[in-house]
Amino acid sequence: MTGTVEPLVKTPVVLMASPAAPPPASDPLPAAAGPRVYRVGTLTYTRGALFQVMFWMLWGDFIFELLESMPTVTPLLLRWHGASDTLIGLVSSLSSVVAFLWFPIVATQSDRYRGRLGRRRPFLLWFAPPVMLSLMLLGAAKPAGVWLHRFLSAFGGDFFTVAGCSIAWIMVCVVVFLLFNAYIVQVFACLVADVIPVEVMGKFAGFYRAVGALGSLTFNRWILGWVEFHTFHVYLLIGLLFAGAFSVIIWKVKEGEYPPPPPKTPGGPLAAIREYLQTCFRHPFYLNYFTVTFFFWASLVPLGFVVFFGTQAGQPGYAPTLGLSLQDFGEVKGWTYLVSIPVFFVAGFFVDRFHALRVAMVGMLLTAGSYFCCFWFVADKPTLLFWWSLNQAAIAVYLGAGMALSPRLLPRERYGQFVSANLIFGMVGLIFSPPLIGWLLQHIADYRYIFIFCGTLTALSFLALLALYAQWKKLGGELHFTPPDPTRKISPAATPGTSAPGG
Repeated sequence: MTGTVEPLVKTPVVLMASPAAPPPASDPLPAAAGPRVYRVGTLTYTRGALFQVMFWMLWGDFIFELLESMPTVTPLLLRWHGASDTLIGLVSSLSSVVAFLWFPIVATQSDRYRGRLGRRRPFLLWFAPPVMLSLMLLGAAKPAGVWLHRFLSAFGGDFFTVAGCSIAWIMVCVVVFLLFNAYIVQVFACLVADVIPVEVMGKFAGFYRAVGALGSLTFNRWILGWVEFHTFHVYLLIGLLFAGAFSVIIWKVKEGEYPPPPPKTPGGPLAAIREYLQTCFRHPFYLNYFTVTFFFWASLVPLGFVVFFGTQAGQPGYAPTLGLSLQDFGEVKGWTYLVSIPVFFVAGFFVDRFHALRVAMVGMLLTAGSYFCCFWFVADKPTLLFWWSLNQAAIAVYLGAGMALSPRLLPRERYGQFVSANLIFGMVGLIFSPPLIGWLLQHIADYRYIFIFCGTLTALSFLALLALYAQWKKLGGELHFTPPDPTRKISPAATPGTSAPGG
C-alpha cells in the first residue's frame, strides 16, 4: 500500500515474514530438472503458476486499497455531523490504539493456527464478512443516527441530539471495523511472505506498491466525489468488491504445509512479554531505527486534515481554505498517487545501486522540504496539485527504500519480532499525534499549518535517520555491516554484530 497515510488508514503493509520466523529461502530448482521451478516452503511454481498467484495477490491488493481508503472518509462523516477537530483527532487515534493492543494477538493467532486451508486463509474467510457488514453500517450513519435518536427519546433520552447519536454510531462502527479488519491487514501481509518466493519478492514489492497506488488513485479520482450524497451506496460497493476479491484469493491462492508451531515461552505470558521487551528495546541501534518510524508515521497524521484545507469543509472562524469541491479535491489527490507509481520502480534501481539507507535519507530530506513548500506556495488547485504531487513523489522515494531497509538492518533470526517492535513504535506516534494535531489546529485556526506540522516531524525523522546512518557506518557500513547482537548494548569498542549479514 502506498500513498498518503491518513490517521484512520491501515497500518502501512510490510512485506515481511510472519512473526514466527523469516520466510524460508526459495532457490530455483536446477535447470536439469526441466522448466524453471520456484519454491517457497513446500510450494512449487512453474513460471505460469507463479504469474497466476502474483496476479491474484496484486488484484487483492488493488481492492484492498479501495477498502483501506474508506476510513479516510471518516473525518468527513464526523465533520458533516458537527464534530470538532479535537474529537476527529481522538477518533482518528482509535485505529492506532486498536493496532497497538490487538495486532500482536492477531499475528500470533494466525502464526500458530493449522487448518485444512492453511494458517492464513481461514482468517480471511472468517473475518471478511464482518468487515463488509461494518462498512455497510458505517455508511448508514445518517439514517442510523436518526433512528438511534428516536429510540433513545422513547426511553426518556431527550438530552441526546441527532448529531450526537450519529457521531456515537460512527465511533462504534469504526471500532468494530478496526477489530475485524486487523485480521485482514495482518493475515494478508503474512500470506504474501508465505506464497511469494523470496527471489522474486523485490519485483513483486515494486508491483505491489504501484498497484496499491492505482487503487488509491481510483478511489480518490472517481469514487471520493460521490461519498457526500451517496454515502451508503459507496460503502456498500466497496464492501461487495472486497468480499468478492478475497473470496477469489481464498479459492485461487493455495498455502503449503507448515511445520508445527513453535513452543510457547516458558513462564507464561509475562515471561514472554519480558523477553520480548528486553530483546527489542535494549540496543541503541534498534531504538534509533524505531525512532525513525515513530516520527515518520506521526508526520503523516496531519494529512488527515488536508481535506479541510482543500475543500469547503473548514470550520467557521478559521483562516480561508482553498474552497475546492470534494470532486475537485479527489481529482487532485488521485493525481498525486499516479505520480508516485513510476517513482517506486525507479527507487528500486537506486536502492540496489546506492543502498537503501542512503536512498531513504534522500527521500526523507526531499519530503520534509516539500512539506514546507506546500505551506509557502499552495494557493489554489493548480499549485496544490503541483506541490502535493512533488511531496508524494518524495514520500514514494522513502517508502520504496524503506521496504528494503528492514531486511538489511534487522537480525534475520529475530526478523518478525523486530518488525513488530517497529510497528509498535509507529503506533505510539499514531496514537498521540491525532488528538495533539486536532488540539493545535483548534487553537491556530488555520489548516495551512498542517504542512508545518508534517514538515517538522519529517525533519525529526530525518535527523534520526542521519544518526542511524552514522551507527551503520560505525558497525561496518555497506561492506562489513551485520545486525548487532540485540541482547547487548553497543560499547565504545563495539565491533560489528554477530547476526546474519544484513548489509
